[in-house]
Amino acid sequence: MLKSPRGLLATVLLAILLAGCAPPGIVDRVPDDDPGHLLEQARQQEPEQAAITRLQAADILARQGQRTQALDVATNIDDQQLPAEHRLHWAMLLSELGEAEGAPRAVIQAAQVLDEIDVPRDASLILRERHGKALAQTDEHRAAATILIGVQDETDSEALNDAIWASLSRLDGRELAAMRDETDALGLGWLTLANLVRESGGDIEGLFMRFDEWRERNAQHPAARSVPRDLLALRELRGREVRHIAVFLPQSGPLAGVAEAIRDGIRAHHMNSAERNGGVSLSFLDTSHGDIDALYEEARNRGAQVVIGPLDKDQVTELENRDRVPLPTLGLNYGHGDANRAEGFYQYGLSAEDEARQVARRGREDGHRRSAMLIPDNEWGRRVGRAFEEEWRRQDGTITNTVAYDPRGSATESTRRALSGGRPDMLFLLALPSYARQIPPTLDYYDASSLPIYATSHLFEGRPQPLLDHDLDDVSFIDIPWQIPDAAVGGVEALPYLSSYQQLHEDADPSVFRLMAMGVDAYELARRLPQFQLMPESELFGATGLLTPASDGRIQRQLPWARFQSGVPRPILAIDLIGTDLLENGRPDSEQPDNGQQD
Repeated sequence: MLKSPRGLLATVLLAILLAGCAPPGIVDRVPDDDPGHLLEQARQQEPEQAAITRLQAADILARQGQRTQALDVATNIDDQQLPAEHRLHWAMLLSELGEAEGAPRAVIQAAQVLDEIDVPRDASLILRERHGKALAQTDEHRAAATILIGVQDETDSEALNDAIWASLSRLDGRELAAMRDETDALGLGWLTLANLVRESGGDIEGLFMRFDEWRERNAQHPAARSVPRDLLALRELRGREVRHIAVFLPQSGPLAGVAEAIRDGIRAHHMNSAERNGGVSLSFLDTSHGDIDALYEEARNRGAQVVIGPLDKDQVTELENRDRVPLPTLGLNYGHGDANRAEGFYQYGLSAEDEARQVARRGREDGHRRSAMLIPDNEWGRRVGRAFEEEWRRQDGTITNTVAYDPRGSATESTRRALSGGRPDMLFLLALPSYARQIPPTLDYYDASSLPIYATSHLFEGRPQPLLDHDLDDVSFIDIPWQIPDAAVGGVEALPYLSSYQQLHEDADPSVFRLMAMGVDAYELARRLPQFQLMPESELFGATGLLTPASDGRIQRQLPWARFQSGVPRPILAIDLIGTDLLENGRPDSEQPDNGQQD
């Protein structure tokens, strides 16, 4: 990390000195001035003097330890009204306050001055490092990595290795490839290392053989001199690679169809991964009859190290209420409880509730505050709607109206009712394609065509149908990468596990393709269970999204966004960060629904 002054006042003074002068009214003002009085004064002043006075108030609040208030004041200063020397002071103060208070957007806001005024080198390095780390906090990892590598290129600081690696390890293959065209030798070394890990597929022994070779060729690279902590931790997995997986799935009963699609995904991916999986064996065991403990005993007798399954929600619930499971296990559903408490037990599924929560977060990130809800009038709709509403309210949003509609009926009346409750600024839509396609034209009829619609994956059938889906134009939704390759990764060729995708997609029924993709990711997750136990913060960029274990072992999915244009899903930005180019500051110059099915 750069050697920056500790404490807000020290940072402020450094910024002033770096600027070559001390703006009047900052350092020579009596420290115990009343910030409240200054803020009152600012209301009566002309814009430029008002901005300076508010900066003085923010400075005093910060020195008094009232950082939250100081941050609020500094964030709302119109910095364009400040003279250049005051703007540097404002940027350094806001940047440190944002970093200290966990407000990355404030740090990003402060970094705008890098393109607008002359900033001395040391101050620029401090602002850029904080900017990169703040972008990582908002999941803009490509921009974060680019900026941090740029700082490292000037400072040769090994202290940045963990932050750079944390962002690089969250990029997909397309993003890593794109970065190659915009980086130098230092960055190319990082990208080569990131690809080594991404292509290892859980083969730890092979990974470190290739890493040692990379290290010899790049002896002076910061990551060779000081290996990133998360990468170094993988060494502890040597000798613990998964070589035998037992799969617990029913061959008969109400879940047999779902199980068959998942099984097809597992088998296809197992065959396509034969060259890199180090000789992994699979044992399929039928959960239709017999108790779960007998299945574990059979799995252990066959030499299994980890288990995929069960699929049945009640069986998953039984396991999550134990203290531990006999073998590390990836359940293919989520239990009834609020949390999983069993040691060694992980849970993974295509949860519609998770999608609803992500939609809520995105809506708030986009600046919306008042949402209407259109959900099916059934248990599934109520459950998913509840997940959206809880997350929306947690994000300080307001629900204007919740309309539970009859999925077999017309959307005209339900849409009118959704609009009638308190002027919403967005609409959360949970619907299957035939119903969803009615909503935008009905909004047009009610003169509400500009109301943004945010939806889950359930409105998309998974294949291009521009004549049918043109009525969904401008609707934003999330889905798994394998369903929206152009929007997710820029095209089919950049998809994770391309050979498995091509084999499964060729003849797949769209209604079960997501379940096949789930099988692929279940296989990859199972191979990484020892890694998740050692490194709980590990992630997998898979066929069904970016997968991360929560603290209780439930796998959380982060899905890419798309927006219908001319009836086809197209990419949209993950987040719009106050209008700035995220890359420009890198250098100074430059159930069954739980498994994707409707009740």
